Amino acid sequence: MLLSFTVLGIFLSVILLWFNARNFASSIYLGVFFLLISVYNFNQYVIFESKSVFLVSLFYLNIGFLSYLIGPMLYWYVRSVLTDDSRMKKTDLLHLLPMVVFFISTLPYLLSSWLHKVEIATKIVNDIDSLWKYNSTFLTEVFRTYVVYLSRPVLIFAYAIFSLNLFLRYLKNKREPKTLIHPHFITKWLTVLFVFLMIWFVSQTLQIIESKITGNLNVFYTLNALKILSGFGLVGLLVLPFFFPAILYGLPRHPESIVPLIVMEKGIKNEQGETDGSPVTERKNQTPFETDYILHIRHKVELCMEQVKPYLQPDCNIGYVSKLINIPAHHLSYYFREEKNQSFNDYRNEWRVNYAKNLIREGRAKELTLEAIGRLSGFSSRKTFLSVCKKIEGISPGIFAEQFAK
Repeated sequence: MLLSFTVLGIFLSVILLWFNARNFASSIYLGVFFLLISVYNFNQYVIFESKSVFLVSLFYLNIGFLSYLIGPMLYWYVRSVLTDDSRMKKTDLLHLLPMVVFFISTLPYLLSSWLHKVEIATKIVNDIDSLWKYNSTFLTEVFRTYVVYLSRPVLIFAYAIFSLNLFLRYLKNKREPKTLIHPHFITKWLTVLFVFLMIWFVSQTLQIIESKITGNLNVFYTLNALKILSGFGLVGLLVLPFFFPAILYGLPRHPESIVPLIVMEKGIKNEQGETDGSPVTERKNQTPFETDYILHIRHKVELCMEQVKPYLQPDCNIGYVSKLINIPAHHLSYYFREEKNQSFNDYRNEWRVNYAKNLIREGRAKELTLEAIGRLSGFSSRKTFLSVCKKIEGISPGIFAEQFAK
């Protein structure tokens, strides 16, 4: 069973890291979080279920230090979601301290010979209770062995409480800008994540405590209430993201203030298409809902395209526009993908084609070649100009120019 959970966790981690890490840095923390849980469970499978001297020799204590990163990854993920800032700080290095301490304490075993590791593994396979008797690290010279094993789920619990407190403070602070995704969505997602994590943690902790009280590690072998509870919590953790696919969008935030890129004298259009004639200014009483931020992005993008005309630059891409209007690139990606249902490149090319059509209407085709008009419109080559124009308008720019030749 643990092996199946490990495979599922690795599969989930690959999805998060491979398809989303480039656009949403928070997915890196979440992907590594699930990967580390998978490694933790694989280590348990090797020790308690594999009955393989080779696997125990290969993995026992060799990857145990990684489990001390589960808690920090959870905290960094929650923090990055709530603040829309995935950058690491210098103080974050302190979160690596438990992992470093455990790793250093296991160096005598890690640097020991393969024959020594096989000898220890043979004892573990033949008698699982020998885990409590073998002083495998420097830490077991100071603390009892079961305390060292207990430190892993306890540390995860501590970080879960720390992250939960961060989440509750975020919800309580009404002045804090809300996320782009509806608040109830992120509330539901993080709440369910914490619930399953707590179930998994509590059952893991109770299993270790029970094995110590009874003096029998066979509790990890047999199917009992604690093991069922642990499996339920673990399965819940690993399948949860598939029921909340929107977490892959990065949960962009609503800005604290709506500051215009350029003040337009003619103002902006309302929902009825009327122009109010007023400049684009911050609306202090505006409720920071999702639609407000979507409209804010739309206005800034359209203002930029109309007045700055970035599409005339051959190297214009979503990152280029992101810097011009001071909106994160993954927010723009969300806007074009979910709201406009088109790629940024298609949107940019529409502006380029319209600009070229205006040049042709003005009679520029009489003094310039189509290739020159295409380059003035931002296209890098004549071939690209022709193909894009035909795709959008259904006709080539040459045929369009013939209509204004007379």
